[in-house]
Order: sequence, then structure tokens, then C-alpha cells
Amino acid sequence: MAVTRLVRKGKRNKAVAKNLNKAIAHACAKPVIKKVDVEELKKQFEA
Repeated sequence: MAVTRLVRKGKRNKAVAKNLNKAIAHACAKPVIKKVDVEELKKQFEA
């Protein structure tokens, strides 16, 4: 019997895995911490 490769299925499996990895990386990504003036923020909430 001849062996055939399921090319479309392989591509789909790779795409699903790639998307899952992207989603996990996106969910775990931390935002860049900017230098924040705490006193200035407190003044905004007081007013």
C-alpha cells in the first residue's frame, strides 16, 4: 500500500498550535511599566 501524506491536516495542526501559543503569550504578556508620579495621581483623585 502506498503511503500518502495529509498535507492539509498537517498545516491545520501547525496553525492551531501556533495560534494557541500566540494566545498564551498574549495572555501572559506584562504591560510596560511606565514611570508614574504617585503624588500627581493622588491630587487628581482629591479634586
